Amino acid sequence: MKAYQVTGNEYVSLPTIREEDGAIEGISCLYMQLKGMLELKGKHGLISPYLTIDGQQIDLAPVWDRAHDWIPAFQSDGQGMLFRCSYLAPVGERGFIIHLEGENHTEQPHRLSIGVRGSWDETLHTVNESIPLEAGKQVKLSGWNHMFVFQQVPGMPMIALAPIVGDDQPFSEIDQGAQWRQDGFQYDIYKEEMLLSGQKFHLDVYWGLGYEEVAAAASAKELLRQGYPALLERTMQWLSARETACEDSHIRKLLNTNRFFAFFFASGRTIDTEELCMMTSRSPRYYVSAAYWDRDSLLWAFPAIVQADPLYARELLMAVFHRQARHFGIHSRYIDGTVLEPGFELDELCAPVIALERYIHLSQDRTILKEADIASALGSILSRLRSRRHPDTALYSTFLQPTDDMHNYPYLTYDNVLVWKAMGLLGEWLDRPELMDEAARIREAIKAHCIFEHQGKGIYAWSIDLEGRRDIYDEPPGSLQLLPFYGFCGMDDPVWRNTVSQIRSQDYELSFAGHAIAEIGCRHAPHPWILSICNSLLSGNKEAALRHLQHTSMDHGVACESVHEDTGECTTGAAFATCAGFLAFALTEAVC
Repeated sequence: MKAYQVTGNEYVSLPTIREEDGAIEGISCLYMQLKGMLELKGKHGLISPYLTIDGQQIDLAPVWDRAHDWIPAFQSDGQGMLFRCSYLAPVGERGFIIHLEGENHTEQPHRLSIGVRGSWDETLHTVNESIPLEAGKQVKLSGWNHMFVFQQVPGMPMIALAPIVGDDQPFSEIDQGAQWRQDGFQYDIYKEEMLLSGQKFHLDVYWGLGYEEVAAAASAKELLRQGYPALLERTMQWLSARETACEDSHIRKLLNTNRFFAFFFASGRTIDTEELCMMTSRSPRYYVSAAYWDRDSLLWAFPAIVQADPLYARELLMAVFHRQARHFGIHSRYIDGTVLEPGFELDELCAPVIALERYIHLSQDRTILKEADIASALGSILSRLRSRRHPDTALYSTFLQPTDDMHNYPYLTYDNVLVWKAMGLLGEWLDRPELMDEAARIREAIKAHCIFEHQGKGIYAWSIDLEGRRDIYDEPPGSLQLLPFYGFCGMDDPVWRNTVSQIRSQDYELSFAGHAIAEIGCRHAPHPWILSICNSLLSGNKEAALRHLQHTSMDHGVACESVHEDTGECTTGAAFATCAGFLAFALTEAVC
């Protein structure tokens, strides 16, 4: 699998920075009116850094590092010349910066040129699948940035990208001596100097993104006027305030990289309306990118985000309850809240309540319950729950399982534990004793109907039909291992311990016991899931989970859906941003 570095901020994602040469294959942003994501791409590189020595381009051999586990940079040392390239997406800004440095380490003078070149070849619209936009690709010279602007204008403005390297204002002291040329959708921005031994120079290329030409160019100019050093320092301070320290450097890197990946790739602001929203992943490399799932966003990504920034998390919750509440519990939706894939999922209906509880627990802010969108949505959630209740037994049915696949039997133990949790919370928040009573009945019903004897021991069924049929199964996206995590039972509960022993044993067909990554898979992806490692971290199997993390590269340090049981390499679901959040959260809870 090709290796990529990633970075981004609320407005722009750089999901495909090639490790082999530092080229940015594409940049992406969220777009509310289009219900998904736009990506500007170059077939050989939208933005490719380069170095020439005495007119000869040098093959780069990047060695990568990450400031604060989020700001990627590489250096390449060849022929006595040091070349360094950094990628900074400053927090809160509609754009990013490519910072280039060249230094002569030889004894002789040499003419060095450092720069970026590339080509804008296509724009893709992505919601799970990517569709090329065939109409409206334009390039023009603009007085707003005194360079060129790329624009998608299919009858009306849609998106624009503009670079800048200098400011013509009389008070400006910026004079980089940069040059540029542009031919159609190809360009070259560079700086050239004769360097004596030990001398160095740099070039900063600021890229602004916007709805149209002026917004993009003005965003670039704003970055230019603040300057790379100030923006770098501000972003590093922001990251530093949200990092978690761990004694183990490998765990620290995993935790913080995945926390920031979840923060900026499982949530973001749209380029057209500036609304906050959540999604599975802003990376087009994830197979269902740029769409919204209640479970993925609120049960997996949100816990890590609220740990990092409670104020931002509050705004996210408000945005989710405003846009998505009408269809809480429906399989998947667009970022504007309309239905993408129909099908009811009980765990997704409970997810907003559980996310609210996590926010309130961490922030001690109960005022959020009085917000109109949230108060209204909680009432709707109760109504939908009632519609799924068995008429005689306090168990609740689902249509799809936590993998989004069809169930065998409609009453899932894990899902009903979430209903028990949500019902108790709603009873407390709304001061309704009858909901607390219903929570007690759900617990009794789970104990009475979802436990059966297998090989002489009591275990929890995965699902039942209340007519005597049941199955032994588990899914990492909604695992029976998490029953103590949600407070339903203790880790000393013998039935739970028997259940975990069963699904982790070599006798269970989707357990990978005996392999290097001895975690659990499922039929949706029959390899060990990273979510299973998260579940192990949260359910008393920490030491084994940490060993597994030492042996898996995942998606080059970023969470993916599943990995090979022997090599630990990504097998499905690269760039899985919501899973990255759950991994960061689980590591924080278990280790740091």
